[in-house]
Amino acid sequence: MNNCIVIIPTYNEIENIESIVRAVLSQHKSFHVLIIDDNSPDRTADKVVMLQSEFEGKLFLEKRAKKSGLGTAYVHGFKWAMINKYDFIFEMDADFSHNPNDLEKLYDACHFGDADLAIGSRYVTGVNVVNWPLSRVLMSYFASVYVRMITGMKIHDATAGFVCYKREVLEAIDLDKIKFVGYAFQIEMKYRTFCKKFAISEVPIIFTDRTKGQSKMSNSIIIEAVFGVISLRLKKLFNSL
Repeated sequence: MNNCIVIIPTYNEIENIESIVRAVLSQHKSFHVLIIDDNSPDRTADKVVMLQSEFEGKLFLEKRAKKSGLGTAYVHGFKWAMINKYDFIFEMDADFSHNPNDLEKLYDACHFGDADLAIGSRYVTGVNVVNWPLSRVLMSYFASVYVRMITGMKIHDATAGFVCYKREVLEAIDLDKIKFVGYAFQIEMKYRTFCKKFAISEVPIIFTDRTKGQSKMSNSIIIEAVFGVISLRLKKLFNSL
């Protein structure tokens, strides 16, 4: 059985879904793909169902009743992946901001290297972001600086959404306690991994902003991240994380 699963949450990604599935499944290293679709009005899930006949046993779909947030989609996917005995579990966006060619770098960091969590990092070797306005780059970069200051994690890209977990990490984290949905979800997962004393490695990547479809960024997601970091640190201090 293939031991690598790439989890891709979707909501209205009809313009990208076929291309990203084909790109992941055409890699030299063999990966499976799990799409978590939040009942996209543009019928993203229907396109996945069509592709499943071509990629039988490699492409899977979990369709949820409504849009419920990125964090809950990934938690749903993590649980599915563990039930199905995958050893390496990846997070990836559908919009090609994460290059499928970098999947094997993350895998190598976990399988051949010492990492329990490998992060596709935009900032570990400078600022490797393409097509973002300067304001967005600065917000993202200094968000990670802020996270380092509050949490003590030595991670340059704490909000990164392109990662690989070893199954043991997800088994050690109480996924039912994960409540954040946006940037704060990505921070929380890394912080819980850090607090469990797993090895975290950053792999340099180039992040390219989407060219098709619409960003899911919102003010509420930013606010959640700002206050969520403080909440996580306080929970750790009072042994309630």
